[in-house]
Amino acid sequence: MITSMLLAAEGLAQLGCGIGAGIAVVGAGLGIGRIGGSAVDAIARQPEASGQIFIQMILTSAFVEGCALFAIAACTFLIK
Repeated sequence: MITSMLLAAEGLAQLGCGIGAGIAVVGAGLGIGRIGGSAVDAIARQPEASGQIFIQMILTSAFVEGCALFAIAACTFLIK
């Protein structure tokens, strides 16, 4: 009885970790898309600042990817 309840709880935990990892990936994709779109708009308004805008875009995208990677790693390690 208790072992079957523990197995069910473990299955739900794995499902939750999978959903959490999926949400992290979708959120990172949307965030990076917004960063890229905003950077293109900014470059269209001020082409002379394109170098600085590009550097800031790459840095911000790297931070978003890093956060998403930590979220996915946390979800993956919680499964095991």
